[in-house]
Amino acid sequence: MPYLLISTQIRLEAGPTMVGDEHSDPHLMSILGATKRSMLGNNFCEYYVNDAPRVVLDKLESLGYRVVSMTGVGQTLVWCLHKE
Repeated sequence: MPYLLISTQIRLEAGPTMVGDEHSDPHLMSILGATKRSMLGNNFCEYYVNDAPRVVLDKLESLGYRVVSMTGVGQTLVWCLHKE
């Protein structure tokens, strides 16, 4: 899976950071130290880490991922990364 989205809410710049959905690579999620959880009312799971987005981006860069784009959506910051 060469593409990855990570996000955090603007008021939570220090973490936690959402690093994957329920279909994400379990090995990558393990490397990031992510845990899978489902929020009340959602019928899907997401992977989260307690790290700030900057720390997650540094880890992903060391694994060969590069930021393709970044945007703000409402109160959420989203980064799209790609691995060659």
